[in-house]
Amino acid sequence: MSHLLWKTLVLSPVVLGVTVLVSAKAMAAAEVASSSEDTKPIAANASIFIQTEQPKVNQQLVAQKTDENKVLEEVNRYSNEGKNQNSLSQVTSVSQFSDVQPTDWAFQALQSLVERYGCIAGYPNSTYRGNRALTRYEFAAGLNACLDRVNELIATATADLVTKQDLATLQRLQEEFSAELATLRGRVDSVEARTAELEANQFSTTTKLVGEAIFAVTDIFGNNTGDANNTVFQDRVRLDLQTSFTGKDVLHTRLAAGNALAFNQVDNAGLPINTVEGTQTFQIGSTGNNGVIIDWLAYYVPIGPAQVYFAGTGGIHSDYVPTNNPYFEDFDGGNGALSTFASESPIYRIGGGAGAALTLPFGSSGSFFKPSLTIGYLASNANDPGANQGLLEGNYAALGQLNFSVGDRLSIGATYVHGYNGAGSIGLFDGGSGLPGTIRVVGTNQANTLLNASSSNSYGVSAAFKPSDKLSISGFISYHDVTGVGADDDYEAWSYGLGVALPDLGKKGNVLGIFAGAEPYARNRGGVFAGTGNDIPYHFEGFYKYRVSDNISITPGVIWLTSPGQNSNNDDAIIGTLRTTFTF
Repeated sequence: MSHLLWKTLVLSPVVLGVTVLVSAKAMAAAEVASSSEDTKPIAANASIFIQTEQPKVNQQLVAQKTDENKVLEEVNRYSNEGKNQNSLSQVTSVSQFSDVQPTDWAFQALQSLVERYGCIAGYPNSTYRGNRALTRYEFAAGLNACLDRVNELIATATADLVTKQDLATLQRLQEEFSAELATLRGRVDSVEARTAELEANQFSTTTKLVGEAIFAVTDIFGNNTGDANNTVFQDRVRLDLQTSFTGKDVLHTRLAAGNALAFNQVDNAGLPINTVEGTQTFQIGSTGNNGVIIDWLAYYVPIGPAQVYFAGTGGIHSDYVPTNNPYFEDFDGGNGALSTFASESPIYRIGGGAGAALTLPFGSSGSFFKPSLTIGYLASNANDPGANQGLLEGNYAALGQLNFSVGDRLSIGATYVHGYNGAGSIGLFDGGSGLPGTIRVVGTNQANTLLNASSSNSYGVSAAFKPSDKLSISGFISYHDVTGVGADDDYEAWSYGLGVALPDLGKKGNVLGIFAGAEPYARNRGGVFAGTGNDIPYHFEGFYKYRVSDNISITPGVIWLTSPGQNSNNDDAIIGTLRTTFTF
């Protein structure tokens, strides 16, 4: 027994030596990290979103480091240490480490521990990784290897392997790094204290803020219309609180404020043209006076294979269904097309508000051909318990769409929307404005105006084809059959468009987009519309989004409107815009 006890006392400094070496390794890595701490950017991930499209708010966000970022990064590194590490394996020679050189200051110590005692482990790719921080998992692996070796030597009663020189070397190492060990202990205590403070005062462990701010200088030209308007500088800000409860779901609570107002278009007699052609995306959700509103409250959650969407307010169809218009669609944000017309088919602008939707995929998830079915229902005045209002009795729009994806190059959607608008509705394409409606977002007066309560049946097809990573072609066509309760209320409306996008043109993240089509129009309407115009209003648009950085983009663009108000006698209108978008 005394002999085994003596062996244990003799070999115990080996354990101490490993502790000193791994602690020195951690200190060296900490110094390297500290010297570069202020120069590294950090990136924030995007929120969870169904389908394959971008989230409703652009979320490619990279923030500059602040003191708070540094604290959080240290906390994350401390709390996640040891996770997803590759397994360690024992080595028999220090030469097996590809990243250890004879000139390294700890080479002799490593050589002794590896070749004499066999208690230093490395990674499967033959690296020691001595220049980075040591996790407790790795420390445990190295310590365990040494303890195994100690037990083996005790069990076999091997002759003395530890010399007085070894003990002296370990003693010197312990004395030499005593100050560093004390400093490291202080740093760990500091991180633990700050972690406790953050946990006690944090806003939420599951909520992050995603923001977008748009500055736009814009003007409209075209004889009388140009004379009736001035150059304006407008803004809109969105702050989206994104909360996840399970890691797979996301709750959006979005605040919005803006002062953007649409231009006035006038005819050759100087009278206003009742139209919303050329409406720009940053004008959606703007209060006109920078007043703050909750413009979107929605929840996405997977239930089995299905993706479910619930909207409390501000929901639109394109929130939950593919619009098949990549690079133009940005959910009325500041990184897609300039106009609401070019961003998505007008069929998705019929109705909106509160409701629910379900997307159910068919077939296996890994198949090349991926069909799915989406159904949704949104009510514009779901919160109003008054007569002819509420979730089921007021304005609503029910959507059904078959989606087909062939690989990652082709996607097609066939859409049907049935809508109802009560008396006093402002228009068919109101985006969920409801009663009393004050907003129309796309199309002419003839295509929008509902003289009495009306029901509508709309049919649309959209498709996107991406022959290469540098080219995308997309388009849509929609037909709308409106039936009113009064005389001369019935009418038909059409809309179509085609877009070509050149992503990464000139620089990664840039986009050149060209779009052409006809905004929603209704020909041959009689009654009060007789003589107001029977021409097709064409819309041409071009823009170039230049990515200044991951957080800033500048988009100059032009919108050209022919025959505004469906009347070729009216002068064409040209809208020029310089849009700057900040995401954070």
